[in-house]
This record gives sequence, structure tokens and C-alpha cells, in this order.
Amino acid sequence: MQEQDQAYMAVALDMAKAAYGQTSPNPVVGAVVVNEGAIVGMGAHLKAGGPHAEVHALQMAGDRAKGATLYVTLEPCSHHGRTPPCAEAILAAGIARVVVASLDPNPLVGGRGIAMLRGAGCDVTTGVLEAEARRLNEVFFHYITAKKPFVTVKTASTLDGKIATRTGHSRWVTGESSRAQVHQLRRQHDAILVGVGTVLADDPALTARTGDGKELTGKQPIRIILDSTLRTPLDAQVVADGLAATWIYTTDRAPQEKRLALLKRGVDVIVVAGSDERQPDTHVSIEQVLTSLGSRGITSLLVEGGAAVNGAFLQARAIHKLISFLSLKLIGGSVAPAPFGGNGFALMDEAIALTDIEVTQIDASDLCITGYPVWE
Repeated sequence: MQEQDQAYMAVALDMAKAAYGQTSPNPVVGAVVVNEGAIVGMGAHLKAGGPHAEVHALQMAGDRAKGATLYVTLEPCSHHGRTPPCAEAILAAGIARVVVASLDPNPLVGGRGIAMLRGAGCDVTTGVLEAEARRLNEVFFHYITAKKPFVTVKTASTLDGKIATRTGHSRWVTGESSRAQVHQLRRQHDAILVGVGTVLADDPALTARTGDGKELTGKQPIRIILDSTLRTPLDAQVVADGLAATWIYTTDRAPQEKRLALLKRGVDVIVVAGSDERQPDTHVSIEQVLTSLGSRGITSLLVEGGAAVNGAFLQARAIHKLISFLSLKLIGGSVAPAPFGGNGFALMDEAIALTDIEVTQIDASDLCITGYPVWE
């Protein structure tokens, strides 16, 4: 039974993965209905406010759901939100057994869905492929407990650790395939963050695009700029193109007339405290920015900053995941910038280790290394 449960749960996880990044602020969830050894229903939660995965799977199964087993990657909800409780729908369909990968950390659920099913006589098994399910919903699990976004820092550097040449030229460090993956990453996040230095140097659009430069259909991530004195030009793409919302985090050092000019162009300007001694390079408190973003419903943040911004997030211990694209090139030069700036750590003993490392080859010239910082 254990191997069979894992096999069907793996199918449910694949269903959930297909909607990754499209359900915010909700988790991604997949469900599979199995009756007499055959899959009779499948479903995934596709967007916030839409039917949950269990409902899609039960609708597909129809009458064949009676007496069947339901595999679901996250505990079925038991409360009335935008949609009715899934636990009630499961019982009404006559499901005999429910296999759950992970419990829901949402206080509105938190074991109540399991209790409702068991209380009605349904056989419930939990913890099947739990680690995989929790990893898939790492953003949701973090946000629902911390009320701040899950932060992924993306870097692109050469084999000798350079993100640009000594003149600042950086197009392109990595190849086309790697850049295409970055655009998919953008699509999967609620927001993208850079510093004003990147805006001034590159005038980026910070949108999710296709290989031919067209914006991907659907929701675009919100563009977040750290700019302590509002140096962002009024004709910058992030201000003028209207392709996505732009929020600029600044300090009370910023001139009032520039704030008003940006507001007139539809930019949301948010004033937070200046940085402390741990964050000397951004001049905007990383902690206050994350708290503000969390209060505004941003569950996931992709940081694509330069050395200063990346270094500030490192010093603030505010990185939950690192995705590093490594180009098999050499630039050299003592003044060519590295991915992380700032003061850095004084001793090797203070260096931050990464765990759960994955290394994949993108094409003949690029690697992608993914890991999770281990904070004391």
C-alpha cells in the first residue's frame, strides 16, 4: 500500500506543479481520485478564488468517486472562504479514504480538515511524500507563518564570480536558455526587486517575457525598486511603460516634488526607515521593506539586484533560497563586480552554508545551482 500511495501522490504533485506561481496567495494543490486501481479523476487548484483541486478531481470522477481513494497534496480545507469547504465535498461524494501529503499551516485549517473527515468515518492517511509537498509549497508555508514574502535571490555570474566586466558591461553573462528560465522565474513570483543602481545602469523592464521579447500573457510581477533618494528617472521603463505595477521604497530623505511626480505617473511610493548598520548599501531597511510587502499581500519576492542589494539581503539574513546561474566563462579583473557586495563577513566561520543543493546543466555553457541558506 505504501508504494502505491506514493505513486498516486506523485501524480497529484505533478498536477500541482503545473500551476506553480499562478495561485498566489493560495498554495498549489493537486488531487487524484483512484477507484479499483484506476485513476478516475484528476485536478489542480488553478487560481485564487477558483475551485480547489479536490473539487476538480471529484467533478471529473463523478459517480466513480463513491468508495474511492482521494490523494491530495495538502490537507482539505474545512472552512468557508471564497469557496465551500473541500472536506464537505469529499464526504458528500462518498470518498472512502483520503491520503494527504502535508497538513495545512493556515490557522483556519490546521488539522480541522483531517478531524472533520475522520469524525465522519473517513479513513485518512497523512504524511505521504510530505517533504516533497512542503517543498512545493515553500512560499505558502513561509508566508502563512511569517507574514512576509519568501525571498529568492537570483544571480548570474561567470566561473570566476563576476556579474559584469570592469566597465560594467553585463549583456549577456549567461546564454539564451538561462535567460528564458529567469523569465519563467519572474512569472512564478509576486514581485521582482532591484536597486535604483540597476535602473540607472540598465533601464530594465523587469517583466516576464518570451524569447522574442514579448510580455508573457497573464499576471505580471509587481516591480519593486529600492531608491532611498528617488533617483529613478521619470522616463525609466518601470515608470513609463505601464506594463506592470511599480512600487518604489524610499526614505524621508527623498525630495517631496519627486514623490509627487512619480505618484502622478502611477508609481506607488512607500517611505520606510533608513538602513541600519547591517545594511549600509541600500539605505532602505530590508526588514521594513519585507514587512511592508507582507502586509500588502506579496507572498514571494525574486531579488535580481546588483552586488549592493544582494549584499544587503545577505547581511540582513533575509534570503530563503538562492538560484545562481553560472556561465562557464572567465572575465578576470580585480574591480569587476561580484554577485554579493557590502562589507561581507570577516571570518570563514561566518560564511553561510547552503543545503539541499541541486545542480543542473542548462546548455553547453551554463549551469544552474539552487540551494537554501542555513541560518544559525
